Amino acid sequence: MRVNGIKTRNRILTVAEQLILQQGYSGTAIDQIIENASITKGGFFYHFEGKRDLAKQLMIRFLKEDKEIFDNLVNRANSLSEDPLQRILILLNLYAELVAELPKGHPGCLVASYIYEQQQFDPEIYKIAQKGMLDWKESFEILLQHAAEKYSPTLEIDLGEVSDMLTTVFEGGIILSKITGNPKALCKQLLQYRTYIRFIFGDI
Repeated sequence: MRVNGIKTRNRILTVAEQLILQQGYSGTAIDQIIENASITKGGFFYHFEGKRDLAKQLMIRFLKEDKEIFDNLVNRANSLSEDPLQRILILLNLYAELVAELPKGHPGCLVASYIYEQQQFDPEIYKIAQKGMLDWKESFEILLQHAAEKYSPTLEIDLGEVSDMLTTVFEGGIILSKITGNPKALCKQLLQYRTYIRFIFGDI
């Protein structure tokens, strides 16, 4: 695909993601995406077979970008400390700083948006979203396991559930930010979760 074609495809994906996060998948029409992306209908169907193909490619791109962000923050945390617990605390600080820098708050999670309307999607898209979330959970759980090998938890906990909690804090924080009109709510919730991690590993 030529450079201009790649740019057009990415513009369509970016516009579609913004619209879907604002008004949902079922509330977003192809014609609306075409208009906002300033392309022709032929241009849209050159890049995507239809709306469901667009939804699939959006999910693949979203999960890829999300993993890149996570991996970059993990690498930064690892470069700042050799201690497994401190690496987690630094990672959560970095996440909090990242979302705090968004002037209008976090735009939303495409995975959550899809799950709210999962009846609109075929099993393939659902499985892509599911695998992405499970991979993310597993990556963070490994970090927790490394910390638990050095620091005995002060409570009887399931590290898998503690890892799941980060997802619920993140998604819940996005909802809280939107419903209260407070862009900093997600950042504050991440820092509260960081305090919980410190507590269960006896760092307080």
